Amino acid sequence: GLELQLSYTLRHQHPVEYTVPIQLPVINQVFGTSRAVKISPNSPVARLRPVSGKYMLGEVVAVRVPLLHLSNFQINDWPELSTKRYALMVLMLPSDSARQWHVHELELVEVVADQVAVALSHAAILEESMRARDLLMEQNVALDLARREAETAIRARNDFLAVMNHEMRTPMHAIIALSSLLQETELTPEQRLMVETILKSSNLLATLMNDVLDLSRLEDGSLQLELGTFNLHTLFREVLNLIKPIAVVKKLPITLNLAPDLPEFVVGDEKRLMQIILNIVGNAVKFSKQGSISVTALVTKSDTRAADFFVVPTGSHFYLRVKVKDSGAGINPQDIPKIFTKFAQTQSLATRSSGGSGLGLAISKRFVNLMEGNIWIESDGLGKGCTAIFDVKLGISERSNESKQSGIPKVPAIPRHSNFTGLKVLVMDENGVSRMVTKGLLVHLGCEVTTVSSNEECLRVVSHEHKVVFMDVCMPGVENYQIALRIHEKFTKQRHQRPLLVALS
Repeated sequence: GLELQLSYTLRHQHPVEYTVPIQLPVINQVFGTSRAVKISPNSPVARLRPVSGKYMLGEVVAVRVPLLHLSNFQINDWPELSTKRYALMVLMLPSDSARQWHVHELELVEVVADQVAVALSHAAILEESMRARDLLMEQNVALDLARREAETAIRARNDFLAVMNHEMRTPMHAIIALSSLLQETELTPEQRLMVETILKSSNLLATLMNDVLDLSRLEDGSLQLELGTFNLHTLFREVLNLIKPIAVVKKLPITLNLAPDLPEFVVGDEKRLMQIILNIVGNAVKFSKQGSISVTALVTKSDTRAADFFVVPTGSHFYLRVKVKDSGAGINPQDIPKIFTKFAQTQSLATRSSGGSGLGLAISKRFVNLMEGNIWIESDGLGKGCTAIFDVKLGISERSNESKQSGIPKVPAIPRHSNFTGLKVLVMDENGVSRMVTKGLLVHLGCEVTTVSSNEECLRVVSHEHKVVFMDVCMPGVENYQIALRIHEKFTKQRHQRPLLVALS
């Protein structure tokens, strides 16, 4: 916008490295009209003409040429009204002739200028279109590359999770089971300490694996809540029964306070709710060396903690609020926002040698969000304990009223000690370690166990003496449900002797 570059001359197809300021009076004169204008041969824009011999300089005429670009063509906007960009076409008569520009020649120049404007505009629009096409192609290539990289990453992650889910968890469960069996044998104090350490470490690793698998499913959206009716009061008591042995060793009393109006039977994901409560109460026990822990459950009517979270109870559901208060080491207020970040451990927590992975609260937060709730932590600082609070949405079960009216037991009685002594059992599993673990656990219960490693061997060995057949459903290459059908067919005539089939994953 500040200067004109004189770019090409007739019969001379090389760029001319020569520019003139756009504010020259002669340029303003030409740009101010659509007509062809005679200008001085000594004008800066006419300097390209070679001066040779003693002839007079030829006459020079200049005319403006409108330049249109793709951006000039707007809806309801005629290009002529929006363009303010011009090229300058300069025509020079030979210096060795006495010719002059005539009126009809100037009119012809104006027509030529219009045609040149059309040609240049078409070229400019074509250039911009081709540039846009090339840019679009580059973007498409980049998007295709990003898509393939994402698909590769997803496949890699899924392969890793499949290996972690089966190939890593299977031996880990074997270590836990065999260590548990070894614990019940006669051991020296040193051996017992080593076995207990193996068991404790294995359980920590198994928990970490489960947490990573849960987190992956939560992040890719494949984890869905499994809704069902369950006894909420019993769930809290079960959590305390699981936590109490650790708390007793640390001499931490735990109290449970259930509000009088808390429904007994509710609709929700019992397993995930228990996982949330276990995580939070487990943290309270883990990070408390003395004092006490209280767990309070009530029906919440309002929430002022989060601006984007509103409790709206209806006749079909309510919001459960759980508060877990401990007198442990507490948290720095500035560390609280990081507490729900996966794999993050605040400095105050990291120095306590807790052995945590930094996943428990991150997973709990995602479960709470799935249940349309909110979770937060309150603490006055280090050494002052903390309170973890969460709200989740639960359905109200019709069984609540029924159980209050009827005097029948809510849960069918299960015999405490079942007698499996002498029970003949067949175990089919391709994995030798899993076979040994399953056999060890069943023998510990008093069963007489036969093991096989293939479907064909299972069909050949199974007989009416076997009351139960444990079948690994993950064996490669064979549809185990077909094997189950063939076992059923084998006992068609003696249905009462057909064994109970139990699938193992």
